[in-house]
Amino acid sequence: MTKSELRREMKRRNLSLTAEERAERSRSLFSRVEQLPEFAAAGTVAFFCALNDEPETLPALVRWSGLGKRIVVPRVEGERMEFFEYTPETLCAGAFGISEPGAGAVLCPPAEIDLVVVPGTAFSPQGARMGRGRGYYDRYLSRSDFRGAKIGVCYAHQLVGKLPVEPHDVAMDRVVTECGTCVPA
Repeated sequence: MTKSELRREMKRRNLSLTAEERAERSRSLFSRVEQLPEFAAAGTVAFFCALNDEPETLPALVRWSGLGKRIVVPRVEGERMEFFEYTPETLCAGAFGISEPGAGAVLCPPAEIDLVVVPGTAFSPQGARMGRGRGYYDRYLSRSDFRGAKIGVCYAHQLVGKLPVEPHDVAMDRVVTECGTCVPA
């Protein structure tokens, strides 16, 4: 499959989940993330606000905010993505219809992020990630001042044997699904 065919197929499969399946799989997935040593050690966790074809993040955002962790979420400005402190009342519809921090949100420098939870269209067990094709996460994770752990998250059907990898693609340290965790060798 080409990248665009794989993106279309994964979107179709993700959207075919019922609301109950999406909620249960998402709960299981983010519960697995919470059990990781990287999550336990993290003071600042970069997370994301989900689109309708991604694992549901709102319950985890609320739960993680109550765990004494600093939660930050992305905002896209042109070709650049930055993370800002998660404050529900500042969220507004942003780029691509994704909820993101609005005016008055507090910027989080990349060096302060201990763990980033990264969405993707597909992942390989070796940690390769295919995003939506715009490169926001690859550019952010490549920054010299970012040193946090990179945890890719997806539904189990989004874990594929092999993905085409380009020189600018950033590999994940782990990939977590609702069924388990892959730690690349």
